[in-house]
Amino acid sequence: MPRSDDTLALVCDHLSDDLSGLTLRRLPLPALGAGDVQVAMHAVSLNFPDLLMTRGLYQFRPALPYVPGMEGAGVIVAAGPASGWQPGQAVLLAGKQGMLAEQVVVPGATLRPLPAGMAMDAGACLTVTGLTAWVALARLGGLARGETLLVHGARGGVGQACVQIGQHLGAKVIASASQPERLAALAASGVQVVAARGFRDAVLAATGGRGADVIADPVGGDVFDESTRCIGFGGRLLVLGFASGRIPTLDANRPLIKGYSVVGVRAGEYGRRWPARGREHLAAVQRLAEHGVLRPVIGARFALADARDALVAMAERSVTGKIVVTLAGG
Repeated sequence: MPRSDDTLALVCDHLSDDLSGLTLRRLPLPALGAGDVQVAMHAVSLNFPDLLMTRGLYQFRPALPYVPGMEGAGVIVAAGPASGWQPGQAVLLAGKQGMLAEQVVVPGATLRPLPAGMAMDAGACLTVTGLTAWVALARLGGLARGETLLVHGARGGVGQACVQIGQHLGAKVIASASQPERLAALAASGVQVVAARGFRDAVLAATGGRGADVIADPVGGDVFDESTRCIGFGGRLLVLGFASGRIPTLDANRPLIKGYSVVGVRAGEYGRRWPARGREHLAAVQRLAEHGVLRPVIGARFALADARDALVAMAERSVTGKIVVTLAGG
């Protein structure tokens, strides 16, 4: 796709519970600065915060109007002289929003090369979920070989990335989902699959009554509550989000008596506060992708014209794996 002065984009004009604030229209592109690049987007993956932001329910609230989309992949069509990039290079992009457009202008310093041998749509799914899973398990959770990892929400992108990294780190992995029958591929890879309700007994049985060493929970609500009943002494309960819609509460005497920690995980914010560690984390995610450890599972693809439908599918939780919007650049 040649360089353009404007772009077709999905725009959120006002917040709403039913996505009625989203429209598809053309927007002018900002001028290309010396350190900037212009990228023709080939694929954008959706993440749960994308949906929450359209409702004003996420901790980051972009000023209206804004373009949703936290990450994607594309090809550079123009590059400023100080950007460090050249036209024709395939790249990964990630940010707080702005990717659901045919073309974007971003600082060259925010880009990474598409891992060798990785398709554009898979690359578009790599950064947010991979970074969250790596920071949660390797940095904050301290997951060690031989420990038991319980991953909730394993049908989603973050859950599947946690499973893959957990296996890579040598843990025994148990995965829960509201529809466990849709996780046959995980079961075939040696993961124990359990239902998202009533998993306590299965976890205790699998661990000889000790409980899970690490629990990765992007669901919250009842799942978090039950997790506190099957976490082991010295365990780490990692709070990744509240996809269930309910933010749970916890009496402080429970982690005291059972000797476990509750750890909040905000991978992006962690990297912003400690930039050197943030660069280490991104490099680790890149290596894991290049070595085939992180393999995003794509459950559905939508055209840009149907991007609103893609968000509806996310809200309805009808897709197992990542949802990807493909664009004219591809």
